[in-house]
Amino acid sequence: MTFKHSLSLRAAQRRNLLLIITILLASCAGMDGLPATSTPISPTETPLPTSTQIWFPPSATPTPQAVTTKAPTPEMRPGLGNNILTDDFSDPSLWNIAASNQASAAVDNNRLTIAVQSGVSMLSLRQDFFPNNYYAEITARPSLCRGDDNYGVLVRASAASFYRFVLTCNGTIRAERVLNGTRIIIQEPLPSADVPPGAPGEVRIGIWAFDRDIRIFLNGRYQFSISEPTLPSGTIGVFVRSAGNTAAVVSFSDLVVQEVYK
Repeated sequence: MTFKHSLSLRAAQRRNLLLIITILLASCAGMDGLPATSTPISPTETPLPTSTQIWFPPSATPTPQAVTTKAPTPEMRPGLGNNILTDDFSDPSLWNIAASNQASAAVDNNRLTIAVQSGVSMLSLRQDFFPNNYYAEITARPSLCRGDDNYGVLVRASAASFYRFVLTCNGTIRAERVLNGTRIIIQEPLPSADVPPGAPGEVRIGIWAFDRDIRIFLNGRYQFSISEPTLPSGTIGVFVRSAGNTAAVVSFSDLVVQEVYK
């Protein structure tokens, strides 16, 4: 190979290299104009909901129940009016008083005290009291009383006939009708917490009387009633009876009587 021919070959190689570089640059310039592609991003996974701790779980709402209204307690002492009598037991002439070896009734220190020996009964009636309709209260204080010994109030009374409301020292109360000396029970004995269980004790006895209806109260509390037409009128009184082997002593005081209108 001649030296001249060698120079021509090298010149041709340089031209070819420049041509390749030019093509590569043009290719890069065209690629710059293409839109850029981004790698697709996978959607973010939504985390599964976690369970919530319920500290106060809901409960069923109760259905309101209808409230029943009780009928009011009827007034057992209707028609009370003004006081028509008060007795402080300062006048012995207003009551039957007597004394013997078996029994005595005496007015002293504003009290009527009845004392009876074993197996004996004694009553005392007020002298000038005869209304048919009234409400009366009197205080009884047993100072010697036990077992079946008894005492109480006489209503529409005379010497031989009356209604008798009987308080027994064993804690019961009953009603009797005595007609010319014959006794009939018209209310069987009922236990009552208001009857003093023996002695000493104190109880306020109330009697509401209107026509044939008579109701008894102890310490203001209704006990029972009777409906009796046999004895339409009479006075008021008290009594004491010993039913055992020992004496019985009861005193009475503070009698108040009111009118009753019905």
